[in-house]
Amino acid sequence: MCIRDSPHTEAPPPAEAGARRAVAAALERRPEQMRLLALLAEVAPHAWIGAGFVRNAVWDERHALPGPTPYGDIDVVLFDPADPSPAADRRLEATLATRAPRAPWSVHNLARMHTRNHDAPYASLAEGLAHWPETATALAVRRNAGTLEVLAPLGLADLFALIVRPTPAFLSRPEVYRARVRAKRWTERWPRLHLENMGPEGMGPESMGPENMD
Repeated sequence: MCIRDSPHTEAPPPAEAGARRAVAAALERRPEQMRLLALLAEVAPHAWIGAGFVRNAVWDERHALPGPTPYGDIDVVLFDPADPSPAADRRLEATLATRAPRAPWSVHNLARMHTRNHDAPYASLAEGLAHWPETATALAVRRNAGTLEVLAPLGLADLFALIVRPTPAFLSRPEVYRARVRAKRWTERWPRLHLENMGPEGMGPESMGPENMD
């Protein structure tokens, strides 16, 4: 792991179209995640799965890990301004849980989530994703007509370059971004990640990779 303050020498990320294909390929090599994506497409074809469910598959492959990193929540996202109530999210979670009861479903209608971030209302799902904390996390996928569709409003270059940096929406909230990155302890699992915008406290023990820990 390194806190990035100069150019690094990782393999260059693929071009955007190739990156989208690479994201899809990483997930296609994971039968359980493909099963969950197929289930979501059947139950709620307008919904997507985002964040670590997708990001971690790429980070795992870039680190050549022997097996998939277990995911925490399965972040299901959609954009439905007609019914932005939390109750609607819970109903979809309950429906999904009847089909895959062991999966940790977590549904978020991004037509409502601007209130949590104290933002103006989002105009689309893509705009909502762009207001997530890190560029490498601001993406989602869904199964559509038998193929995987990738939505990445801020691009995929940082994801494949193993760069963790705040989205433009979080540049004005560095303390929130830094606290989240430190709490996640991602570099313990993926030591080649480059953490940006961590401030002077970024070199504290909670941000160190395993090679620097007692």
